[in-house]
Amino acid sequence: MYEERRYRQFSHSEGLSSFIIRVKETDLFISVGRDLSTKVRSLVTKLRTDIENYIIIYPDFATSLVPLPLDYAAPAIVRQMLKAGKKAGVGPMAAVAGAIAQAVAVSLHKESADVLVENGGDVFMYSMRDRVLGIWAGENSSFNKYGLKIKAADTPVSICCSSGKVGHSLSFGLADVAIVIAKNGALADACATALGNRISVKEDLQAAINYIQNIKGVLGVVAIIGQDMAVWGQVELLLI
Repeated sequence: MYEERRYRQFSHSEGLSSFIIRVKETDLFISVGRDLSTKVRSLVTKLRTDIENYIIIYPDFATSLVPLPLDYAAPAIVRQMLKAGKKAGVGPMAAVAGAIAQAVAVSLHKESADVLVENGGDVFMYSMRDRVLGIWAGENSSFNKYGLKIKAADTPVSICCSSGKVGHSLSFGLADVAIVIAKNGALADACATALGNRISVKEDLQAAINYIQNIKGVLGVVAIIGQDMAVWGQVELLLI
């Protein structure tokens, strides 16, 4: 079921080559102009090695649930995660999936105008045409009929998700899904975690969105819990 959703996630992806790359915990679904799986596997291995080697020296990077000090001597992807965690008020690993998705997309964009990278529910894309990204709020959710319209003119862009009920995200809240849109993948991912952490009941929705919308770089927010949904910013919902 999950793999089927992944292949359906990007609307209007005709003409692109789609493939899955898994390296340890990193699980990518990619649609791009041609099969670049060998390049992606090599890049992901290097990105993960940079992160893993940093963790050997600084173990707190893997476990901290609060921001850590910036380290300008760290590898680029580690610096991005540290910065995003600091802005969102969460630990740096909350940004890992979005950071990797962006790094892969940026690399592939050198060879393809259209690049769609999904990493465990976190997306970074370049697109020459408008696309629709499906929302998944759990089995039988009435909100699964909606999708986010992503305009070509707004890309590159990241759309990241967290959930207290669906998937493997670490969340201290109970949101069915918390979605953040931003230009930066690490920031979108970290902010999605921060948003989800703040939602345990429907009455939390407004305060949670107020917190996230004040973070510089956040473009839009969607939060769903039960039968309630809150939306802010540059968000266009469509029935799909």
